[in-house]
Amino acid sequence: MKKRFEKERLKKGIYILPNLCTTLNVFCGFYAIVASIEGEYLAGAISILVATIFDSLDGKIARATNTSSQFGVEYDSLADLISFGLAPGIMMFLWALKPMGRIGWLAAFLFMVCGALRLARFNTNTDTISSDFFQGLPIPASAGMVATSMLFFQSMNIPGDKFPALILVMLYSLGFLMVSNIKYNSFKKRTASFKTMNFNTLVIAVLALIFIAAQPSIALFSICFLYVLSGPFHLIWTRARHKKTDSNSAKKEKPNSL
Repeated sequence: MKKRFEKERLKKGIYILPNLCTTLNVFCGFYAIVASIEGEYLAGAISILVATIFDSLDGKIARATNTSSQFGVEYDSLADLISFGLAPGIMMFLWALKPMGRIGWLAAFLFMVCGALRLARFNTNTDTISSDFFQGLPIPASAGMVATSMLFFQSMNIPGDKFPALILVMLYSLGFLMVSNIKYNSFKKRTASFKTMNFNTLVIAVLALIFIAAQPSIALFSICFLYVLSGPFHLIWTRARHKKTDSNSAKKEKPNSL
């Protein structure tokens, strides 16, 4: 009886761990909003990036400890909407889009709404879509693109209101990619195969870490930008390959004329 009580107590304690990470995710998103209102945009962008780390940890901890629950799924979605939808939208509006007035805050609002739609679709399609790919750009990656763009501009000493149209187009594009059907790699297979990493992959990983340590703003921006572009490029490449395959099949099936 005592062992059973200790086991149940431990299980309840384990459930706290993923939800604690989710709470820290919400805290980072809320702090990013407060920092943006006070004009501390650098701190806000870093908080959003830290939130992506906690968002990744809560799911991994829940799966590793077998403590996944419907409550955790719903709580995680609400946390993601705050940290990766509301916080980046407010930050971009106050940092770059405020001079544009209504057009500016509508772009920020659209970004948040597309993020909410992306989360709702993800929760309803978890059992029908392969986990190897994401349907549409994940909202943490979209928020990471926004945050690293701000860091990149800051590192180049470029004020946000110098190119508001560029930020406007970026928010609209990210919103479209989130609600699109474009596939994005989830890297879950790559993560599972890290135990058998070969030497060349290890060298590339070390070089990437050195690049991030030397130029964090440029490196993180480049990584997010390449991931955002990977979906459309993969779609174009897949369609071109299928078109070429269909063309070759049609040529083989066509009878030779005498």
